[in-house]
Amino acid sequence: MNRLMTTTTALVAILAAPLAAQETHQWGEKNANFEPAFENQTRAELVSSDLSFDYRSLTAGLEHPWAVAELPDGAGLLVTERPGRLKHVKLEGDVSEPIAGLPEIFNQSAGDSTQAGLLDVKVGPDFAEDRMIYFTYSKGMGDGTSVTAAGRGKLSDDLTELTEVEDIFVQTPPSPAAMHYGSRIVFDGNGHAFITTGEHFTDEERKKAQTLDNTYGKVVRVGLDGSIPGDNPFVDQDGAEPSIWSYGHRNVQGAAMRGNQLFVVEHGPAGGDEINIPQAGLNYGWPVVSYGIRYDGDEIGTGRAQAEGMSEPAYYWDPVIAPGDMVFYEGALFSDWNGDSLVAGLVAPGIVRLAWDGDRVIAEERLFTEYGRVRDIEELSDGSLILATDYEDGELIHVTLSSSDS
Repeated sequence: MNRLMTTTTALVAILAAPLAAQETHQWGEKNANFEPAFENQTRAELVSSDLSFDYRSLTAGLEHPWAVAELPDGAGLLVTERPGRLKHVKLEGDVSEPIAGLPEIFNQSAGDSTQAGLLDVKVGPDFAEDRMIYFTYSKGMGDGTSVTAAGRGKLSDDLTELTEVEDIFVQTPPSPAAMHYGSRIVFDGNGHAFITTGEHFTDEERKKAQTLDNTYGKVVRVGLDGSIPGDNPFVDQDGAEPSIWSYGHRNVQGAAMRGNQLFVVEHGPAGGDEINIPQAGLNYGWPVVSYGIRYDGDEIGTGRAQAEGMSEPAYYWDPVIAPGDMVFYEGALFSDWNGDSLVAGLVAPGIVRLAWDGDRVIAEERLFTEYGRVRDIEELSDGSLILATDYEDGELIHVTLSSSDS
């Protein structure tokens, strides 16, 4: 099987021959010995697509690319680099200088890990009229504390600058732990944005995922200008943050709409990465219950995976995949995947494809594993895919169907 040629320039590198379909994945050892709540909640049937693919590297030399968004009318891609840069990448591979105008990005490390930085980017739903793009990032709040924030700004016609930049969401309260920020932003098609957050990891901070006076470990819902929708579930509850949509989440780094239904994918501990379908006002359990255990092998919370009043994940992984972002495939290029979710993997390399029957997973496949840590996946308007590899020398990989399968 041919491998992607190494490239250190922004020139496009095309594989001499397509890669064959992947070998069927084999499950590893479980971290935790929990029974699922229903059939196929975990370890659904493993399958392999009868497809082969062509790959090209659009560009290398991106520093920990975190998110990719396609601009309309063939104008290329917006790409975030975690250290705090937003760049424009043409589909021919040219990479711009950093786009000016972003707010100050908090980029402090936590031990050997750096999770803070510039995170998601999305082209706004009204971009054709207002040229607004939306982004999430780590925002410094003084004395080494930080939060997850979401902002927006107007992208100049020449794609070099953001103006009219403002925050539309700022997590509360500030945290001393520079970990577990989430965060993705998606639009519901009705003038609202869903923003996902993390709970800042530590034993003390993670408890806040279960209380409503803060926005740790939550999915929040705001208007595109940051206003609070009047039908949010806790908008009239004393002491509750009115932006909250759902709670009891750990570290939500992927989100996608399927029609008018929100799906999120979140990092678990050792075992217990989850896909949830957040409903207004519901509690998704963290850290009281989890399908995983602590990294040192001890129990999480109650030591149970299920509890009355806490909603079950639609699907979970043990061992984990360490999810990045996700999309529901809608294109014609890989037509057999229509309606399937494609989830980026950081520990499980490449992409995880899930086939669904309604709100239940019926099959799983591992794809593009030779690319290692994939942080984001974007479906382009022509149905092809962009993978963003999360390395110090990260790449954007363009995936199309091999001509032999066309």
